[in-house]
Amino acid sequence: MKKGILILLIVFMLVVVLTSCQGDRFVESNLYIENELTKSLLPPNPNKLIVFDEDNLSEIYLAGGCFWGVEAYMERVPGVFDVTVGYANGSINFPNPSYEDVSVRETGYVETVHIRYDSNIIDINSLLNYYFNTIDPTTLHRQGNDVGSQYRTGIYYIDSSEKEIINQFIKEKQVEYDKPIVVEVLPLITYYLAEDYHQDYLYKNPNGYCHVDFTTLQSSVKVNPALYPKPSDEYLKETLTDEQYKVTQLADTEKAFTNEYWLTTTAGLYVDITTGEPLFSSKDKFDSGCGWPSFSRPIVPEVVTYVEDAGYGLIRTEVRSRSGNAHLGHLFNDGPSKLGGLRYCINSVSLEFIPIGDMVDRGYGYLISLVEKR
Repeated sequence: MKKGILILLIVFMLVVVLTSCQGDRFVESNLYIENELTKSLLPPNPNKLIVFDEDNLSEIYLAGGCFWGVEAYMERVPGVFDVTVGYANGSINFPNPSYEDVSVRETGYVETVHIRYDSNIIDINSLLNYYFNTIDPTTLHRQGNDVGSQYRTGIYYIDSSEKEIINQFIKEKQVEYDKPIVVEVLPLITYYLAEDYHQDYLYKNPNGYCHVDFTTLQSSVKVNPALYPKPSDEYLKETLTDEQYKVTQLADTEKAFTNEYWLTTTAGLYVDITTGEPLFSSKDKFDSGCGWPSFSRPIVPEVVTYVEDAGYGLIRTEVRSRSGNAHLGHLFNDGPSKLGGLRYCINSVSLEFIPIGDMVDRGYGYLISLVEKR
């Protein structure tokens, strides 16, 4: 009898152990899957597609509160090669501090990110515009939920010629704020890399704390019209085909279903054939069945203008390019509702298509994030 009870007890214990082991594996498996899924919550990094010249990179150091979110945000700014996190401008009597040292001891260090970037793709003013999206520049010693001098905001340069550029940027930025901007601007004195577990923290810990709003990455992209001036009419007559000239300059219309881009699905950028100004992204292109390229929106709103067109006994909205004032096509409100309900019906001959792989070489690397699909 006792032997039977002992056997039953052993079997019961084995069942408990096996069940517990299976339960642990199930939890770990779910956590692994959840981590892989939540990684996609971070926006795609357009810089993965760029081949950088590592011998010709600029660098700057920025402090914006908890460095986890600032790192993840800034490394997704087009033109940024690499971002590390560390501790900057503390006491020279306290070299190579730990996270604990910076947090609880009066070392004077500030959580900082070191950014290396290609100034041919993004200039320092544009980079600082992105940085200001990650901070409240009017708050001293606090960002988000983090309070303390180690969370102060700061811009630390290693090239003294940048001091005036940075100060002028802040001066112009001040008009956007009612309170004084308190971001310190100083030369970099010291910088020590933070511990390994802090590097790429939000990639390793997708549900980790972050005070940064990543949705501003796309809204911060600007297209400078001065980079895309309109050529003379004589130049356009020499360089455009007859059809391109008639459509862009005389508001003619190409034939449907036989034009160059109406079926194109390759990832890339559509630019004004007359000036090269960026106009539309492949990410916003859809097949409307009309026989011409159709887009749900321009790449940024300001690159197109609108004119009332009363031709052919119809009242339509003509779409023209901003810098070149070239006729592009027309805007209709019969687009897919899930894409916003608009249809930009555009002539192929008004456009030049730049494949995503050529965008950097052609000077459009700063727009890759608006072309790459998640």
